[in-house]
Amino acid sequence: MTHRRDTFLKVSNVAIYAFLLLYAALTLIPFVWMVTAALKTKEDFFSSIFLPRGDGFLGIAWDHITLANFRALFSQLPIARAMVNSFFLASIISLAATLFCAMGGYGLSKFQFRGREWVTTAVLGAVIIPAPLLLAPGFEMIFHLGLLDTYAGFVMPLLAPAFGVFLFRQAMLNSVPAELIDSARLDGCGEIRIFFLLVIPLVRPMVGAYLILAFLGVWNNFVGPQLILQSTERQTLAVAMNMLKGVYGTDYGLVMAGTLCSIAPIMCLFLLLQKEFISGLTSGAVKG
Repeated sequence: MTHRRDTFLKVSNVAIYAFLLLYAALTLIPFVWMVTAALKTKEDFFSSIFLPRGDGFLGIAWDHITLANFRALFSQLPIARAMVNSFFLASIISLAATLFCAMGGYGLSKFQFRGREWVTTAVLGAVIIPAPLLLAPGFEMIFHLGLLDTYAGFVMPLLAPAFGVFLFRQAMLNSVPAELIDSARLDGCGEIRIFFLLVIPLVRPMVGAYLILAFLGVWNNFVGPQLILQSTERQTLAVAMNMLKGVYGTDYGLVMAGTLCSIAPIMCLFLLLQKEFISGLTSGAVKG
């Protein structure tokens, strides 16, 4: 009986791993196609699905593979400047927004003050407001403040989104015991020290998850930079990518090279913080 059960478990594990390998291969096919498309010329782009066919090793024309698309991307277009702008803005906003949202979530979850329920309701209500509805009033406010076409005008509205505040509130309700904070206060620990040395380490998975979400949101933001950052030297990568589309034709190899450059930083960031991202997404799911 035991031998049968062990055999069944082994067969089940083999089937599960085979299914996961097949699913992983299907998931990677679009990325492989994008990489090979970025390495092909205009003439070879539609001649084959992946690498160009020829008389070389494995039936591939290795001499047709070129880096001309990447050279044109960085020499003829302001992609390098746009990447620096996107990385700068995404880094600043993600770090600042994570800090401010964590502070707001800590205040709503652990401080007792008059009107806390009303503030929590207002934050939750702001979460369900569609973002496009805020474009016009946000643009008008930034215009009257004289912050149009400045980095400050783009950064300030994104520093404390309601979604992040509510997310950290839920995480701290479940992960930070009130007794632990009270003990630290009795020992003479100040609120700032409690927040940075006690609370933040306890919600580290949520910090990592929200860092990725905030970075990704700013990196892929297309409408906001178009409205606020109107100068060419302040354009972000998402806006600059739109310049790769021609009026009478499109160089798809160049577009794929730009797309590859745009997703590479996000993939590296996710690989570095994937454990925190997965743990953070589930930290507020069950109330303890």
